[in-house]
Amino acid sequence: MSAEEHRLEQLRPASFAIAYRMLGSVSEAEDVVQEALLRVHQAIEHGEQLASPRAYLATVTTRLAINELRSARARRERYVGEWLPEPILTDGLDDPAQHAEMADSLSLAMLVLLESLSPEQRAALLLHDVFDYGYREIAEIIGKSEDNVRQLASRARRHVEERRPRFQTSREQREELAQRFLAAAQQGDLAGLEALLAHDVVLTGDGGGKVPALARSLRGRNRVARMLLSWMQVVSRFPDFTLRPTAVNGAPGVMVRDGQQRLISVWSLEIAGGEISSIGSVVNPDKLAHLGVVGDFASLLRAHRPRPDTPIDSQPHTHHPAGTS
Repeated sequence: MSAEEHRLEQLRPASFAIAYRMLGSVSEAEDVVQEALLRVHQAIEHGEQLASPRAYLATVTTRLAINELRSARARRERYVGEWLPEPILTDGLDDPAQHAEMADSLSLAMLVLLESLSPEQRAALLLHDVFDYGYREIAEIIGKSEDNVRQLASRARRHVEERRPRFQTSREQREELAQRFLAAAQQGDLAGLEALLAHDVVLTGDGGGKVPALARSLRGRNRVARMLLSWMQVVSRFPDFTLRPTAVNGAPGVMVRDGQQRLISVWSLEIAGGEISSIGSVVNPDKLAHLGVVGDFASLLRAHRPRPDTPIDSQPHTHHPAGTS
């Protein structure tokens, strides 16, 4: 690897940070980053004098991400069930969670919220509020006037602030609440679990039509708590399954593994005001593959069905998309 290529590789994390927040997909972001790095390398090879390779890379990354987002939206409209971003593990990473805005922009709930913005609004908001680009720089990046960029960012910010939690919780409080949540779920403690959930808590599952998942988001403290305990009864039948606390997209989360340590699911907990406001569970194997070996969740379910005499109330009320059982 040449010195120039080495310098470009050092810019990869900054490029990925933009692309992932724009797209909510690890695989799509990696494709964008690879193409952006290639274009910067070609520009240098062709003798272009880049005053700032980092700024040039950010420009190319953002433009590619905007184009990718437009085509991705059409695919997501055909997506089976609820769509959640591909989770990333942020335990021990320097980049994501050191600054509040950076961590907040990584959360699954925020990435889902950003989906409701236009690609240009998303770019203007992220580049200005998260990555500290000036409006003039953003205007050059996305090909709009500076006034137009200010309007895009302002509308996006207003849209996001109307829907995001108003009462924040410290990192220590979040971690302590997550530990209590996991303990209550493992112990089958319905009252203890309900006490940790906001009254309008939302549970979302993403199976992508690949494995059983909720057909639509579930809302309400009692309904969500009962569903979680029902799901825990299901996975408790899997031999030697484990639940390991971890950080997911800058928030408390859980990795669920089977007896062979293959990944089954990743949960992310959004916490605000001392309560769990939303829970995202990604079981779509395509969205977990970048995290390691993925287990066959559908096969595990078939192999460990409840006996016919199992009471109906203790069986999980999950949606079984076409092609799964």
